[in-house]
Amino acid sequence: MKLPLLLSVPHTGLEIPDEVKEICLLTEQEIQEDSDEEADEIYFPLQTHVAGFVTTPVARAVIDMNRDIKDRRKDGIVKTHTCWNKRIYSEPLSKKQVRKLIDEYYVPYHEKLMKLSAGAVLGVDCHTMAALGPPVGPDPWKRRPYICLSNGGGTCPEETLMTLALYLEEVFGFPVSVNKPFKGGYIIKKHAPELPWIQVEFSRAGFMDNADKSSRLYSALKRWLARLDVATTGFAKRRHLRKLPA
Repeated sequence: MKLPLLLSVPHTGLEIPDEVKEICLLTEQEIQEDSDEEADEIYFPLQTHVAGFVTTPVARAVIDMNRDIKDRRKDGIVKTHTCWNKRIYSEPLSKKQVRKLIDEYYVPYHEKLMKLSAGAVLGVDCHTMAALGPPVGPDPWKRRPYICLSNGGGTCPEETLMTLALYLEEVFGFPVSVNKPFKGGYIIKKHAPELPWIQVEFSRAGFMDNADKSSRLYSALKRWLARLDVATTGFAKRRHLRKLPA
């Protein structure tokens, strides 16, 4: 039986679309360093165990699925610099190029999330994070926790978020940070009207093998969901969480 979850993995892609490939300055290593490295090893094994799974092969350095469509900062939807402040293009993109990237890759990603939300009771936006905060992060050069959960100030009930944190702590054996350093990105806020969402971030510090992270995450999610009221008139509508046993 599949878990009634919709998983989004927006930052694992490494492809540079043909539309901008000739003017892209980044090396393969720089493209990878700007991505959520190791996210595929942690989250992709879960796709056969969940109701819905959405990802993209396109590099985050080109277009960021986790940004507002109106966000035109250098680290916005169509970037000019990586999170490590590396210049991406040899010349500025035209308005036509920007629009094409958005229409070809960004819009379909979010449309698919909206479509698949009908088959889930909760969405999980899945990321990895650098062990130390990058220059454009909320915590430049600071050591990060091994796992961070966030709910964007209300994309899911607080009790739901905290209970998942407790299950993760039990399975992994160390504290889980909540809404620090990340408070939740655009994807969970954008799609919260469709169903509740949580964002999860695993540090890329070498504290555990990625296959082990994946299996432990699946175990925690499975045990956690066993406590949720997933009836049609239950969690999805009332966002109600059953009390845990003492």
